[in-house]
Amino acid sequence: MAKKAGKNEEAFNYASELRSLKELGPERLYLLWGPEDYLREQYLQQLKKRCLPEGEDDFSYKRIDGPALDPVKLRQAVDAMPFMTERTFVELRDVDINRLSDPEACAKLLSDLPDYCTVAFVQNAEFEPDGRLRFVKTLRSEGRELKFTRQSQGMLTDWIVRRFAAAGKSVDLAAAQRLIFISGDLMSRLIPEIEKIAAYAKGDKVTPEDVEAVANHIPEAVVFEMTELIARKKNNSAMEVLAELLADKNNEPIMILAVLGKQMRQLYAARLAVEKDLGARYVMDVCAMKYDYIANKLIAAARGFTLPQLKRAVELCAETDYRMKSSGADARELLKETVLRIAAGEEHAPD
Repeated sequence: MAKKAGKNEEAFNYASELRSLKELGPERLYLLWGPEDYLREQYLQQLKKRCLPEGEDDFSYKRIDGPALDPVKLRQAVDAMPFMTERTFVELRDVDINRLSDPEACAKLLSDLPDYCTVAFVQNAEFEPDGRLRFVKTLRSEGRELKFTRQSQGMLTDWIVRRFAAAGKSVDLAAAQRLIFISGDLMSRLIPEIEKIAAYAKGDKVTPEDVEAVANHIPEAVVFEMTELIARKKNNSAMEVLAELLADKNNEPIMILAVLGKQMRQLYAARLAVEKDLGARYVMDVCAMKYDYIANKLIAAARGFTLPQLKRAVELCAETDYRMKSSGADARELLKETVLRIAAGEEHAPD
């Protein structure tokens, strides 16, 4: 199941930022970060083209890889004069701006960049700047910060349609939504899935069945499937799904438990929406999610539980997390026990 951006966070508008870059030209300092690494790299390439229309060369293009940043090397890169082009471009890749050895010296350099120089800090998808730090504050005030967020439902769906069209296939809304749900909402992760599905689909149109057949299921989607089965009282099938999750050595029990705990909290919110007749919008707001398709799936699954059952399920996940971290018990067995107790419909802690 796709992860969500924060409740008040707007999706990065790539088209708007690209227009701004083409119309106004490059600025002197950038901070590029966020989970949507595909769009980040696409924007970076466009920024480079604007700064270096003739392409990268040893004179006008400098790259420094992190995590450390030497102020002397930064000064040398910034002071390099452009050769056969109007600008220089300095790419600082994966520099840990939260832990610089000499942040004051680096900040001083960045506050006085030459007009011909563009410096871009490019962070990996997991990195988040610490806004409390003086250097980060300087970077944000002196430069342009672009956070590449997960895209909105409409923007991502339109992009999926275009990617399939480029592969000679059309795709309906249900298939696109299913793909987002089971493979996630990061473009870099979806590209290989789209290629696989397009090659697999027999007809000109991709169906939800085509997506289901070959797309990779992320753990969040598999856990959602398990809880849907429990909601429909298909407990044996739910335990089979859990066994498949545990059979994958990449899935640690504590990670599965974390996903399950989040799922139970979301289902609790969805059950409240059912009882108070609040609808999908309430679920989207409370759970900080962008996609009404997923909110409606949560509401449908929540109908298979009572509110006390979901409250107890949330408690069970928290208790099991503590036991996994504080006892020597087998984490796999603790997880199985928790899922069985949720499936049994436990409403209260045993006396």
